[in-house]
Amino acid sequence: MSACKDEDPRISNIKTRIRVVPNFPKSGIMFQDITTLLLDPKAFKDTVDLFVERYKGKNISVVAGIEARGFIFGPPIALAIGAKFVPLRKPRKLPGEVISEEYVLEYGTDCLEMHIGAVEPGDCALVVDDLIATGGTLCAAMKLLERVGAEVVECACVIELPDLKGRERLNGKPLYILVESH
Repeated sequence: MSACKDEDPRISNIKTRIRVVPNFPKSGIMFQDITTLLLDPKAFKDTVDLFVERYKGKNISVVAGIEARGFIFGPPIALAIGAKFVPLRKPRKLPGEVISEEYVLEYGTDCLEMHIGAVEPGDCALVVDDLIATGGTLCAAMKLLERVGAEVVECACVIELPDLKGRERLNGKPLYILVESH
C-alpha cells in the first residue's frame, strides 16, 4: 500500500523535497537524502500527518523507530496516536539489558537492539524507518518485536526503492510508503 498511488496532493511536495545524492556513500549508490525534507516545515509536517492519519485509531501501542532516521519520524507519530516510542538501536548504544537481532547486509552483517521490557507480549507495533531498500533492516526489526510477543501490524517508510525488492522479503507483512524512487 502506498500513499503515492492515492494521489494525495501532499505527496508531490514531499517527493520534491527529497534530494538524491549520486555516488554516496559509495560509487553507484543514489542516496535518498531526507535532510532536505526536514528543512521544509510544511513538507515535514505533511509527512508525519500522512502517517498519523493512517494509524490514528488503529490500536497501535508501540511505534518502533529504526536508528537513525526512524527516530525522526517515529516519535511525532507515536505522540499523535497515543503510543509509546521504542528506539531500535545499533549495538552498544542502549544502556542496560537488551535483546538483539543480527541481520545480513550486502557487505556484511549488522544488528539491532532493544531494551528488555520496552515492548510487552500483546503490544501492537508499527515499525518506522525513512526508507526500505532490500528489506533486511525491517525484517530484523520485525523479528526483534515478535520475539518478545508483539504483533507487528505494519511497517511504514517515507521512501521505497522498489527495484531492490525489499517488500518481497517482508513475508506478506503490510508496508505503507509515501514515495517510490526508481
